[in-house]
Amino acid sequence: MGQPTGEFGQDGLRPRTGEVFPGDLMLSVGGADGSEATACPDGWRPEPRRGRQPSQAGPSLGPDLAVGPLALGTGPADLPLLDREADIAQLLGLLAEGRSVRLVGQAGSGRSALLAAVAAAAEGLAPDGVVRLNGHRRTAADLLQDLFAATHHAPGVRPDQRELTERLGAVGAVVVIDDVELAEADLEPVLAMAPDCAFLISVPPDSPPAQPGARLRDHLVAGLARGACLNLVVRLAGRQLDEAERAWAVDLWFESEGLPLRFVQAAALLRQRDVAVDALVAAQEDRHSVFGLVKEVDGPEDPAELEAELRRSVPLPTVAETAAPALRLAEGLGESAREVLRLALALGGECPTASHLPALIDVGLGESALQELVDAGLAVSIGGHHRLAAGVLESLTGHWEIGEIGFGGAEHFSWWVGHGSVDTEQIAAEAEVVLGVMLADRDAGRAQAVLQLARAAAPALALSLRWGAWERALQLGLEAARRLGATGEEAWFHQELGTLALCQGTSRKAAAELDAAVALRSALGEPRGGAAARRMIELLRANLDTPAEEEAESAPSGRRPVIRAIAQAPFRFKAAPRTGQDTRRTVLAASAAVLALGVLGTAIGLSVAGGPESDGGGRSRPGSSVDDYVLPSGLNLSPSGGASDSATPEAVESPTEEASASTAPTPSASRSTSRKPTPSRSTAGSPAPVTSTKGGGQPTPPPATPPSSSAPPTTSASPSPETSASATP
Repeated sequence: MGQPTGEFGQDGLRPRTGEVFPGDLMLSVGGADGSEATACPDGWRPEPRRGRQPSQAGPSLGPDLAVGPLALGTGPADLPLLDREADIAQLLGLLAEGRSVRLVGQAGSGRSALLAAVAAAAEGLAPDGVVRLNGHRRTAADLLQDLFAATHHAPGVRPDQRELTERLGAVGAVVVIDDVELAEADLEPVLAMAPDCAFLISVPPDSPPAQPGARLRDHLVAGLARGACLNLVVRLAGRQLDEAERAWAVDLWFESEGLPLRFVQAAALLRQRDVAVDALVAAQEDRHSVFGLVKEVDGPEDPAELEAELRRSVPLPTVAETAAPALRLAEGLGESAREVLRLALALGGECPTASHLPALIDVGLGESALQELVDAGLAVSIGGHHRLAAGVLESLTGHWEIGEIGFGGAEHFSWWVGHGSVDTEQIAAEAEVVLGVMLADRDAGRAQAVLQLARAAAPALALSLRWGAWERALQLGLEAARRLGATGEEAWFHQELGTLALCQGTSRKAAAELDAAVALRSALGEPRGGAAARRMIELLRANLDTPAEEEAESAPSGRRPVIRAIAQAPFRFKAAPRTGQDTRRTVLAASAAVLALGVLGTAIGLSVAGGPESDGGGRSRPGSSVDDYVLPSGLNLSPSGGASDSATPEAVESPTEEASASTAPTPSASRSTSRKPTPSRSTAGSPAPVTSTKGGGQPTPPPATPPSSSAPPTTSASPSPETSASATP
C-alpha cells in the first residue's frame, strides 16, 4: 500500500462521497447533512455477476494473502510445515466429503499455519476453488459480505438476507476463514447461507467445544513432536545446537507441550545470544590487534574453540524467561523495531503498514522493522498486515512505557482517508488501525482528536462496506461528541447510526436514532438540517405500512409463505340450486382442498378436490368438483357484478323448469337476499346459451350456439337481490 502523493496538507483532500446499494436501497454517503438511504431507482443498482474482476482473478477466488501468518510455526524463511502431514491429509479428506471443520487449540499451536497449508492443498476440491477470508474482528454480516464479494463482481453492492441466500446458495467452494471471533450461534447463519460450501475456520483458544449435531466439527491442533521442535529451532537458529542448548530445547518442549510459537521465540533468543557471543569474540580480537596486551591471557588459539568457550560464558535463558520471552526479546530488538512495537502496544496490538510509519513515528525502514518483529515471534502477518502475536500485548503492557507515541495519529489518518489517491479497499484493510488510533486517543483523553478522525473515517468505512468497523467508529465519535458537548456533531452521529440501522433492517433502532437526530437539530434551531432524517423516517413508516398483499407480490418466486398461498387460492363458484347433501359434500371437498394446498401446494390441492365424478354414463356429475361448487340461488359472485353462470346439463334438457326455478322465490333465494354478493371469477361450464341485457335491462336472446361450443359469454347487467343469477329462454 503506497503513501498518497502530494504534500501533507489540504492538497488532494476531499470529503469522501459516493453511493452504495444495500438491499433494495441506495445509500448516499457524504451529503451536506449526513448520509441518506432512499429507495433505489430502477436501473441504478449494479447487477452482481459470478466471479471477480479480471485484475483480481487468480488460481482461487477471494483475497490471495488473507490467511495465516507467514512465519508462525515455520519461520521467517517460509520453511515447509513440519509434522503436520497427517493433519493435512485428514482435513483434506473431510473437506472433500463436504464437511465443515473448526480448528481449535492453544495459543501459538500453529492453527493459522495449518490453515494456510490446507488452503494451498485444497485448490481442486470444489468447483469454485478456495475462498480465503480474514475473520479478525469481523461480524457475521461482514463475513457474509466478504464471501459475497469474493465470489461475485458487484462493486458497491451489499445484498440483503434474501439475496444472499439466493446467490451464496449457488456457490460451491472451500471457504477458509482465519481467526474467527464469533460464537457458534452467531456463526451458524453464515454456514447456512452457503449450504454447498465446506468451511475450514480457526477459532480462539478459549472457544467452547462445538455442540452435538452442529455442522462444524472440531479438529484439535496439538503441539509438534520433539524431533520436529528441535528441527525447527535448528533451522531458525541457522546452526546446530550444542549439548547445553539441546538439553535446554528438550526442557522447553516438555514445558510448552510442543507449541510452535514458543520454539520460534526460542530460536530468536538463541540468535540474540549469538549476537552477544559475536560481540565477545570481536572484543577479544580487538584487544590483540588494536590495544595490545598488557598481560598475556591464556586462551585457545583455534577461533572455533575460542567461540565455544565464550559461548559457554553467556548463560541460556532461564525457564521463566522462556515461558514469557516477550520482554527479553523486545529488549534485544533494534531501535526501529522497538519503536514500531511501542506503537503497536499503543494501538491495542495493531501494526500500521510500513507506508504509515514515517508519518507516525519517523521510522524510515518500516518493512525491515516489521520483519524483525515477525522473525522474533512478536508479531504475525495476516494478509499483508501485521499485529502482535498471542500473549505479547499482555506481557509488555505493564513493563513498557508507551508515552505519547500515538499522538498525531488521528491527524494523519484523517488526512489519509480523505485523500483522493486512496481507494476504499485500502481503507477497509486499514480499518482496525484507524479504530486503534481512536481508542488510543480516547484513553488518553483526546476527545477532539477522536471526533475529528471519526467524522473523516466514518464515510470512508461506509463506502468500503466494512460496516462493523463503521458502526464502531460512529459509536466512538458519538461518545466523543457527548464529552465535548458538541450537540451538532452528536446529531450527525445519530443520523449516521440511524442510516446504518435502516440499511441493516433494524427498524426500531433506526427510528430511535433518526428521531434523536431530528430532535437535536430542532433544538439547535436547524430544522432544515434534519430533512434527510425526516425523509428516512417517512421511508420507515412506508415500509411498516406495506400491506401483506404487496409483500406477497414482491416476494421471490417459489418462496411465498404457504399460508398466503392458501389464502389466495383461486376458488371459483357457480350459482345453481343444489341439494343439501350435495352442498355438504362440496363443503367437505373444499375443506380437504384447503388442507391439501397447505401441504402439497395449489396445483395438487385443486386436482385432488376437483376430480370429476362419473354419473355412470360417461358425463361428469355437476357438483362433483370444487370448481362446480354452487351457492344458493340468487347469490352472484361474478367479479364485475353482472350475472354470470352457465347452465347445467339438466338445464339444457329442461329449460322451462330452469326458468321457473330461477324466477320463483325459494327458501334458499330468500335467505340469499340478505347477503351482499362477493366478487369471484366465473368459470366455464356446460355449453348452454346465456342471455344478456342491454339499455334499460331488457333481456335479449343471444344467437343460437351449438351444444358442443365452449364457455358461454358472461352477462353485463348487475342483478338485484330479488332476481335470479341467470335466465334461460
